[in-house]
Amino acid sequence: MTVLALPTRRDEAWRYADLEATARVWPVPAPQRITVARGDIAHRHLLQDAADGEVAIHDYAITIADGGSLTFHILNIGGTFGRVTLDITLGKGAHFDLGGAIIGGGTQTLEIVTTVRHAQPDATSNQTVRSVLAGRATGSYLGKVAVARDAQRTDASQSVKAMLLDRTATANAKPELEIYADDVKCAHGATVGELDKAALYYMASRGMDPATARTLLLRAFIAGVFDDVADEDVKAQLETAALAKLEGLA
Repeated sequence: MTVLALPTRRDEAWRYADLEATARVWPVPAPQRITVARGDIAHRHLLQDAADGEVAIHDYAITIADGGSLTFHILNIGGTFGRVTLDITLGKGAHFDLGGAIIGGGTQTLEIVTTVRHAQPDATSNQTVRSVLAGRATGSYLGKVAVARDAQRTDASQSVKAMLLDRTATANAKPELEIYADDVKCAHGATVGELDKAALYYMASRGMDPATARTLLLRAFIAGVFDDVADEDVKAQLETAALAKLEGLA
């Protein structure tokens, strides 16, 4: 059996990773495979909430057949290093939707890395990622959309927004398009900012304490990512975990 070499920063997908932490668990298991059959509609979620000091690396290899659809929700909040990678291949008329949130503090390094391969015509994909980072935490989203030459009428979008609670925190956003077809609609956007001081002042003027005001604003920033979770129990689990983490940062 061939053991893969430990990645280095020359590998674009690992540029911002905690390689020292990665070495503790290398080699990682083979990617978990998810296959969505022709015409099927599937939902998956991942709550990455490893204990303090732990390293958690989750890899998925996903194939969505013609006309199939997969919605995947991710909340990445745990461990000293938490990394989630998705490699998705779309068939004709297939759809992939990602709703991801990264919430980190202290010296955590948390990542979501995706590659969406539009291999056939008429497929669609949408990726929405929100990050909240405090202390000296690092949060990264690296997302590549690869459109094959024959994948005409592709429609793909990426929206990445990060909120820094401290100037010592770091947000990395790298949405990437690799397009070989000529009849496509692809868009991406990335922003990094801070909490709205005017909104905080308004809430304080109405008698709200600063910690509660910050938590409410951050909750609103994250909430939209999980609005379309189909299973109410899963939605409640993700929202509860996200709120607890945000309260810890506020």
